Amino acid sequence: MARAPHGKNEPPKIVIVKKIIADGHGGHHGGAWKVAYADFVTAMMAFFLLLWLLGATTEKQRKGIADYFAPTLIDTKSTGIGGGVLNGGPGAGRQQSGITGRIQLIVPKASEGGGDKAGTGDKGSLRNPNAKAQDQKTFDAIKRELLKKMEVTPQLKKLAQQVRFIPTDDGLRIDLVDNADYSMFATGTTNLTPAASDLIGTIAKTVADVPNTIMIRGHTDSVPYGDPRAMNNWLLSSSRAESTRRRLAAGGLPESRFERIEGVADREPMIAGNPSDPRNRRVAITLLYRKGVFGQ
Repeated sequence: MARAPHGKNEPPKIVIVKKIIADGHGGHHGGAWKVAYADFVTAMMAFFLLLWLLGATTEKQRKGIADYFAPTLIDTKSTGIGGGVLNGGPGAGRQQSGITGRIQLIVPKASEGGGDKAGTGDKGSLRNPNAKAQDQKTFDAIKRELLKKMEVTPQLKKLAQQVRFIPTDDGLRIDLVDNADYSMFATGTTNLTPAASDLIGTIAKTVADVPNTIMIRGHTDSVPYGDPRAMNNWLLSSSRAESTRRRLAAGGLPESRFERIEGVADREPMIAGNPSDPRNRRVAITLLYRKGVFGQ
């Protein structure tokens, strides 16, 4: 309110009190937008940096960058305890050429068990020498039995030249091979011919009583299809391997006996000098050596 004047000719003085109540309006006059804008600029800078890295580096360099940021543990044993570049060892302080990054490996946690020869002694092998020797005798007996059955069965005797027994590091491989005059499957399909179906059924009965697991691999020649999107040699080789597996299963082999089914198209030709040779079309059935058990 106005105060009383001190003099007669003095006009009364008016005092105005201005009160500002903050009600949340006018936020655009604050600094919150500056923080959001700074975050946006930082994100854009990181994005353009990524684009630059993708365009300015090679595939090998990009892999090195990816490995650098991979959440793995560093194996210091590869360069000796305390001997790595990061710990001041050889190479520390010297500029590296290119983008190499750090050598990062997943280091498994060491178990507390094991003796002086754990993992390195005679019992530290996945392959049991005694079991392998027994498997070789079993494979020889299977080969003799199959040859005998093909000899006494007229329909199978015609296919004797199509069957090959090949010892490998994995086990005994039985190749069912095509030629210019005969094919195990109808041309371009996965349908077994009656004779080939009988042969695979005979193989199933012969190996039914042994514990060895089985690997089946399909092969084709290099003759291409008209429309590779509809059918190609990769699909044909794997499908023929699966068709062979189904016939073995129908012959009495349980699902647990099959360890690997795969098709390799024309990538492993039998006749390397002529990839289109019909003999490159084959199905390989391999009886695998039994896996040893530690301590046995």
